[in-house]
Amino acid sequence: MNSSISANQLPRFIFASGIANLADGIAMVVWAWMASLLSRDPILVALMPVALRLPWFLFALPAGIVTDRVDRRRLILVMDCVRAGAFATAALIVWGAMPLAPAADNGTEMPVLFTALVLCALSVGTAEVFRDNAAQTMLPALVPHDQLERANGRLWSVELVGNALLGPALGAFLISSLLWLPFALNAVAFGLAAMLIFGLQGKFATARDGTRNWRLELRQGLAFLRAAPLLRLLAVITGVWNLLHQMVVIALVLYVQEILGLQAWGYGLILAVGAVGGIAGGFVADRVVRWLGPGATAQWMTLASAVAFAAIPLVPNEYALALVLAAFEFTGLIWNTVSVSYRQRAIPDDLLGRVNSVYRLLAWGMMPIGLLLSGLIVSAAETVIPRDAALAMPFVAAAVGAALLTGVAWRPLGSGFALVSEK
Repeated sequence: MNSSISANQLPRFIFASGIANLADGIAMVVWAWMASLLSRDPILVALMPVALRLPWFLFALPAGIVTDRVDRRRLILVMDCVRAGAFATAALIVWGAMPLAPAADNGTEMPVLFTALVLCALSVGTAEVFRDNAAQTMLPALVPHDQLERANGRLWSVELVGNALLGPALGAFLISSLLWLPFALNAVAFGLAAMLIFGLQGKFATARDGTRNWRLELRQGLAFLRAAPLLRLLAVITGVWNLLHQMVVIALVLYVQEILGLQAWGYGLILAVGAVGGIAGGFVADRVVRWLGPGATAQWMTLASAVAFAAIPLVPNEYALALVLAAFEFTGLIWNTVSVSYRQRAIPDDLLGRVNSVYRLLAWGMMPIGLLLSGLIVSAAETVIPRDAALAMPFVAAAVGAALLTGVAWRPLGSGFALVSEK
């Protein structure tokens, strides 16, 4: 990659990511909470977050091809503008629909509003696929490969401050005040992020010779991943883990409302406390990896997820839940540091966009399945057990799944990273 970006512009890139992730954090609470105000049906509540994640399954591969063809900075700029427009549209739609009809136990009393918001969420999710794929391929051009763990840890810590610490709390406060306000603020945030990216100097495009052929380019990305067993393993593990994680994330929305009796602001504060654990993980991730080694780190962080999932339905109050989520985010951030840093280091730059997109198709394409599965589990369970117990079933299923995942992946992770370190 030919890049003329100067070192003093790296903070601009990180700041833009931080602002975009602040908006993502606001949206984390707002989309699902808004759905719960329109319907109490667990499947419909899950449907709006599904619209955010479904594009990863639909567009991850095209995003990789586009990322390797165009200036990645410009792609990020355009996608941030698309998200700003989608959130502005959502703000106007919600403002025009006020006041809301009471939430129905089955279906929704405001199908037009619900459908319009789902379409806005789908637009935001589609832009996110292209934006995030391009952004992740830019970092290896900004730092030496031997500093990727440190750079990723710092970048993700900044992103977590917005995405999981400030964003959810701010989103919860805003939606409890004026329903349309968090959507409007997100439109402004993504507009500001786009302005920061616009100000970056440099050309972030790979030099490509010959006629462009998307089938050939996609086959090249698939062939590289097929020939890299450790990358394939990490993609599968991340995909299954993301499925389980999304089951937990969407189940928490109704669980904190109906079991813990929390309002939006309380839910946002719990997520914010959990984010503190992730931020701490970002600052120590490189030291943990050096201490344990990447293989052992990946093994133990995967096991920690199973423990955290199992603990959630056992907590007595919101304070204990916040501590569990903090421990979960801490270990999850360290896992991501191992996985993404190895991927960025192992994949050639001219293939990074395509291989990264194939990887993320496997890893992120499972998210909408997890969201829907969570709603289906609750709906099926409450036909035979009380609703209180049914709301805990996604956590139980996620804990069992994570434990099985750990058992299956334990030895391959250890041997895979050991083989890489010998080369």
